[in-house]
Amino acid sequence: MKVVSIDGDGQTPEQLRLIEMPRPELAQGHVLIRTAYAGVNRPDILQRRGLYPPPPGASPVLGLEVSGTIDEAGPGVTGWKAGDAVCALVNGGGYAEFAAVDARHLLPLPKGLTLEQAGSLPETVLTVYANLMEHGALKANETVLVHGGNSGIGSMTIQMGKAIGAKVVATARGADKCAFAKSLGADLVIDSDAEDFIAPVKDFGGADVVLDIVAGDFVAKNLLCLNFRGRMVQVGTSRAPAVELDLRRIMQKQAVLTGSMLRPRSPDEKARLTAAVKANVWPLIEAGRIRPVIDRVFDFAGVAAAHAYMDSGAHKGKVVLKF
Repeated sequence: MKVVSIDGDGQTPEQLRLIEMPRPELAQGHVLIRTAYAGVNRPDILQRRGLYPPPPGASPVLGLEVSGTIDEAGPGVTGWKAGDAVCALVNGGGYAEFAAVDARHLLPLPKGLTLEQAGSLPETVLTVYANLMEHGALKANETVLVHGGNSGIGSMTIQMGKAIGAKVVATARGADKCAFAKSLGADLVIDSDAEDFIAPVKDFGGADVVLDIVAGDFVAKNLLCLNFRGRMVQVGTSRAPAVELDLRRIMQKQAVLTGSMLRPRSPDEKARLTAAVKANVWPLIEAGRIRPVIDRVFDFAGVAAAHAYMDSGAHKGKVVLKF
């Protein structure tokens, strides 16, 4: 089968190549998906650069989410069969013609959606659900502040927040990205290139939950925006992972500072989270209250161009590879 390989140190997208490798063997309880589409995510960029190594036992091939059809169901698999249209979170190996997946991590193709749209969903939906709804415990009538409202995480946070009846404040860089975030339903969008976000967020009533992919100096600012007993949830560190905080503010506000990564979670935990997403988010997607937001689709042979586009930061929504 064809897979995407890194030829060199991965510091530039041009080092990505298509090579031939054997198909993965099927373990107990796994299925083999013939990949139609694979989402391109920030962790892929970091892994390519050597900054996000795969956990022990995971495929070294890039790619954390796929859509396609089941080519073969392995021993012990029930409820799924060859030919079923699915999408799935994968523990690496998504940038390949075939991907082996724990059957418990499969999600059915949502009614009314295409495989292209479904290929953009698993990684982002599971990440946002886990961090916004579980760690952040966002409720109706609360306010969430999300940074990078144009990103895959940001666009899903805006939609999921609005779908449960919360208010959403988003930051983005530049008028075009701000307009995009506004079009998804954000109640307030702040151009972080043009102004500091603290005063506008406070004027809006503050934030009960902050979902942050930036870190760096944003973390102290997030704390200033946070309401009493608010929750700051870290899901990325694109600016800088090391920060300074005045812990007295956390104590005064009885705030919670938390965060998580999706990939290092155990297969059992990912299965639990997949079931929760299927029960709580899939109906919202099928009802049209949450929609996939795809910016561009690249052929697998154009994977270098897809990574270069992600590196540029110009994307609004998800980038997807097509086999």
